[in-house]
Amino acid sequence: MKSILIIVLHFLSKQILRKYKPEVVGITGSVGKTSVKDLTIKILEKSFRVRGNLASYNNELGVPLTIIGSPSPRRSFIGWFLVLKRALSLIIFHDLQYPEILILEMAANKPGDIDQLTSLAPCHVGVVTAVSPSHLKFFKTVKKVAQEKRLIVSDLKKTDYAVLNRDDAEVSAMAYKTDAEIVSFGFHPDADVRTSDMIVKLSTDERRWPEGIFFKVSYKGSVVPMYLHGIVGEHSVYRASAAIAIAIVFGLNLVEISAALRDATLTPGRMRIMRGIKNTLIIDDSYNSSPLAVKAALEALSRVNITGNGERYAVLGDMMELGSQTENSHREVGLRVAELGIDFLITVGEAMKDATAAAVEAGMPENSILSFNSAFEAGKILQEKIQSGDVILIKGSRDMHMESVVKEIMAEPDKAGELLVC
Repeated sequence: MKSILIIVLHFLSKQILRKYKPEVVGITGSVGKTSVKDLTIKILEKSFRVRGNLASYNNELGVPLTIIGSPSPRRSFIGWFLVLKRALSLIIFHDLQYPEILILEMAANKPGDIDQLTSLAPCHVGVVTAVSPSHLKFFKTVKKVAQEKRLIVSDLKKTDYAVLNRDDAEVSAMAYKTDAEIVSFGFHPDADVRTSDMIVKLSTDERRWPEGIFFKVSYKGSVVPMYLHGIVGEHSVYRASAAIAIAIVFGLNLVEISAALRDATLTPGRMRIMRGIKNTLIIDDSYNSSPLAVKAALEALSRVNITGNGERYAVLGDMMELGSQTENSHREVGLRVAELGIDFLITVGEAMKDATAAAVEAGMPENSILSFNSAFEAGKILQEKIQSGDVILIKGSRDMHMESVVKEIMAEPDKAGELLVC
């Protein structure tokens, strides 16, 4: 039934795209897809009718649902009937409010995914955020991950655009595999959309905790300051840089983009800063995890200002779908925790036990490490353990539900529905 449903949805979606002819921006990469999508929508929505994936609808069912503009009915027969009815209505009648631009995350969980999604929704702009160890259970090697991601730009025409991370060697090399016009982004001096002078904005109280990030962006001789509120981490700036590059493709200038970004907030669970109980600071990166992303988050944690008796906590859940690299990847994370001098490591899940072992081997005291089977257990203990001035990073793959840890220690749990992933 699912296969038949996918065939029907893809057929109807193609008819909708053929009728309304929206410009399609396809975003793929091992990290940052959702943040790039959300920031791009925030920038473009003042000038265009824009729609992006609902939630993380980025697969063979999610992308057509986004094209149709319907939430997933899950197992509801009536719900799916209404989705099909809406699709037919869009084809038969004319919706004057249909988006001019579709911003579509395109996930590559297994070989063939990108080809399927770009065949459904051919891109005018193909974006690759980064390539790193992810979904290795199916791809086996990072090289094969790169080959899959590359498909989003390899079929682009000369009149299309490839937006590529100049600082990622695998992504940058894709410039030689496409006929599209290249718009590169990153900190690299040769990037078309170049980011520089990143400075963390600090609070004015005695804690001097981060409140956001200032940075500059240069493009074709123009240099404009930018600001992202409520987040930390250099990798968060990469997300913004990609969104800025996309906006430039659609004709916006840096001043317009800067104004739009000041009002932007990243989706919950993506390096979001929030106040915790007992006058602590939480870095909520609980949405998902991969080796590259968790190391970047740990770097950000290590740079947060600590005053008084405050300490740094890394609360990390298992990273999924790493195949034969599972043990090595988790050990590398544990080693990095020790190298950065993080005060406490709290892990959730079986695979993260390899991280704890590596951290101990690297010299981290055993009494600074705790391991749990569930995020709920970890949250309860963490609630008792943390003290005023502590900074807590919380991160893990989606299946680990690390947002439950955040809920246990956030200062305003009544806002969980608004501030957390789930």
